[in-house]
Amino acid sequence: MSDRTDVSRRGVLKGIGAAVATAGLSGVGAAASSDDSPWHVAETPTGNTLHDVEPTVGGAYAVGGGGVVIEQGAEGWTKTLDGGPTGNGNSLYGAATTDEGRTLWMVGSSGAIGEYDVETGNLNDHSAPMDVTNNFNDVAVTGPAGDANVYVAGDSGKIYYSFENGETGTWDYVTPGSGAALPAIDFHGHRAGHVVDTNGKVFATDDGATWEAIGIGDANVNFYGVDSDAADDVTVVGGGGMVFRYDGAQWTPTDLGDKSLRAVAYDDGDGYTVGGGGAVFDATGGRWDREQTPSGGNLKDVAAGDEMMEFDGEGIVVGDAVAVGAGGLVLEQ
Repeated sequence: MSDRTDVSRRGVLKGIGAAVATAGLSGVGAAASSDDSPWHVAETPTGNTLHDVEPTVGGAYAVGGGGVVIEQGAEGWTKTLDGGPTGNGNSLYGAATTDEGRTLWMVGSSGAIGEYDVETGNLNDHSAPMDVTNNFNDVAVTGPAGDANVYVAGDSGKIYYSFENGETGTWDYVTPGSGAALPAIDFHGHRAGHVVDTNGKVFATDDGATWEAIGIGDANVNFYGVDSDAADDVTVVGGGGMVFRYDGAQWTPTDLGDKSLRAVAYDDGDGYTVGGGGAVFDATGGRWDREQTPSGGNLKDVAAGDEMMEFDGEGIVVGDAVAVGAGGLVLEQ
């Protein structure tokens, strides 16, 4: 999940609806369906698994299986694209926006990379950089539309990056670790961020090109999600319900139970992490509580808190969070 810079941050996911007060359950109790749940299931135009959700100036967008892209508007969720940037139906696993939220970047299977202008509807295909057709799992983007730094993480253990908006001939790559798959990448500055691999490692960069391992020793779980807010402010989630927080000197683990956690949005003690079986945990002041949800579907991503921003003072504060997952599932708060 990518972090944007140089914008003021407020909750602005357009069309979500008024925020509902949370009714979290302390600890890791069962997440049963309830009329008291702060979440509701939204109707969507796809049954494909949705892997990532991002706020933009045009509302929230989610990407998923078969290259589907759906958009949240005044009349609910509608389908924006089918087939991905190439039109070949390659599944999309990651998405991110430029600083002002005008351009949505998306990545996926068989080297799929797309750049979609949410204002004009223009789609640019940047697939197979350097003729690479590996599966890409996540993308981080920093800078303005048309002049962005793009970082793509995938199954090969390599990060493909371009400091010139993904133009042909501007890509390079680096292998941060041993070659283990990289499921998630996130940036807190134009060339500063973090990536996790499936070998229990977290890597940091401050130049966008060279990476240093910063942990996590003896984690003993697979990592799936990362939120990078500063060099000394990183959150990682993974298997076994584990959350790890980094303060620049050490990692502090928190065990939330047995649900595999797939994504996290966390800022200054507040946020969400989501995962298997419809699991949603809400953080307030650094304390994690299990929330009731109306679905047991596996959740893949969440946008909340610092992920939902006011772009150029035009945003409307209408909601707290949105989570996406299996079978076209969208939960809104």
